[in-house]
Amino acid sequence: MYLELDGSGPLYDQLTRALKASILDGRIVAGTQLPPTRELAQELEISRTTVLAAYEQLRAEGFIDGRVGSGSFVSQLKAKPLAHPVSTDIPPPSRYVQRVRAVCNWDIPRLHRGLRYNLDYGYPMVNPAINSAWGRELARAAVYTHLNAMDAAGLNALRKQTCDYLARRRGVQAQPDDVLIVNGTQQAINLTARILLNEGDRVVLEEPHYFLAHQALAAHGAELVAVRTDEHGLVCDELPTASPRLIYVTPSHHFPSGAVLSMQRRLDLLHYAEQHQCWIIEDDYDGEFRYDAHPLAALRSLDEQDRVIYVGTFSKVMFGGLRLAYMVIPAALRADFVSAKYLGDMACPVIEQAALARFMESGGFERHLRMSRKELKARRDALIAGLRTHARDRVEIADTPAGMHLVTWLRGYDAPRRMELVEYAHQHGLGLHPISPLYLHAPERQGLVMGYSGLSVNELREAMQLFGQCLDHMEGK
Repeated sequence: MYLELDGSGPLYDQLTRALKASILDGRIVAGTQLPPTRELAQELEISRTTVLAAYEQLRAEGFIDGRVGSGSFVSQLKAKPLAHPVSTDIPPPSRYVQRVRAVCNWDIPRLHRGLRYNLDYGYPMVNPAINSAWGRELARAAVYTHLNAMDAAGLNALRKQTCDYLARRRGVQAQPDDVLIVNGTQQAINLTARILLNEGDRVVLEEPHYFLAHQALAAHGAELVAVRTDEHGLVCDELPTASPRLIYVTPSHHFPSGAVLSMQRRLDLLHYAEQHQCWIIEDDYDGEFRYDAHPLAALRSLDEQDRVIYVGTFSKVMFGGLRLAYMVIPAALRADFVSAKYLGDMACPVIEQAALARFMESGGFERHLRMSRKELKARRDALIAGLRTHARDRVEIADTPAGMHLVTWLRGYDAPRRMELVEYAHQHGLGLHPISPLYLHAPERQGLVMGYSGLSVNELREAMQLFGQCLDHMEGK
């Protein structure tokens, strides 16, 4: 029997699909006896168990009948062939999909897979000790949590723990009803865009900025306005005269430069939002990780007009696969955000929420943060030491004692030369990430965003030695 397996997924799935296709297109007609499982397994050089699994699936779906002592036969199906060929003319997608296609390049994340040293700035550090601790909390939550419990706003126990944590660590005073649990920061940004923006509404972004926020807002049809940042964060004096609908900022640790928005500028920004009747998204993506001082109070803690939508994430501080974050919502928007969350996916998974609430209540979350801060500081120090040893004065380090990445500016490089450096490093197993995609307008200088959370101290030392060799190669050309 001729069957072509497509190579996608488990073998029994491939065999099931191949047999279905042969039955549906008439190559194996109704009433035909299929080969015995042992015979077909030998012919295809696969396990008999695989063939048995495929036959069982086909039998369950009604494609074949089994007759005791006689074998398996193709069922009498009543499917009719299409009267006309399927048209390749399909209606155009929505304007939203067209904008998504315009702003998203899904090849970008795949370019750096499989590298020995990838200085990716998008992934949190994985604490090996978290596996067993998290496993225990999940097991306990599975036993003690009502499995049908569902609240679009999030599990009350987790919202309460979030409020306690924010008051203690970020200076934010909130009640559980103010908090919305979401599936990561990206969902928080999308919900905000869906609720607040119409096509053509003006949105202010820091320049440079988090590129996925840029893409999400642009996909909703926003008119993006980039406002310059400096060593003190967003330059509030350059905010547009025409009122925007929304301002997206990372005040506690500007992404990617690491600048901290000064107190005067925080007050200026809040005053601007009040004057112009606009909203602010405060993305506090890694405010937990400061290595020279206590965490700073959040912008939301100064907000007396209730115009700041505060966004924090558990995924960055725990592990990327957790996909849990939280929002503190202004009173005027609470019902709208909960409704939009419900319509989007009803609620976040309850078992994970219960496990995280218990982890926070027991003190495990704080212990994890302390260990992570210590390890991240060691990795940051190793990266900076390696840059100073191997890159020397060929780069300018924009050092910031916080977060999980830093920016290095390349001296004497234009865009084509920077691209050549990145490509050469990639060929030799080193993943470098240019800063230019984080700008709305092309930057005057060429730089790299170097993440240190994904590599150990020793790996970072080796990566910086390789980086120095790549710079040596570029000098020798």
